[in-house]
Amino acid sequence: MKKTTIAIFIIISFLSSCSIHNGLTYNTNEHTTEVVLSKKNFKIVSSVKGEAEANYVFGIGAFTKKALIEEARTKMLEKANLIGSSKAVINETVELTHTFLPFYRKYNVTVSAYVIEFTE
Repeated sequence: MKKTTIAIFIIISFLSSCSIHNGLTYNTNEHTTEVVLSKKNFKIVSSVKGEAEANYVFGIGAFTKKALIEEARTKMLEKANLIGSSKAVINETVELTHTFLPFYRKYNVTVSAYVIEFTE
């Protein structure tokens, strides 16, 4: 009976997964432009987000965490359609979800922000 209980515990621990979620509410860019929004000369147009994910088996995978954030940010900025307009992205948030099994890990990165348009 004791061996069966231990065997069941080991099997369940290998089949169960864990997940960790982190939200970074600061800008991880090293080159930034600061916009002071002290006047009412803008309006919020929309919210945008970009996502990226990577899978690792036995520690071998495609991207680093920094590369995943950059891929998700690039997708978000493409959706924001900022080129040639008086728009900007504000309140950028980076969310990282990490799911892991004994030999498998999955990282999901979501970068979201608001798009504002200047009226003056």
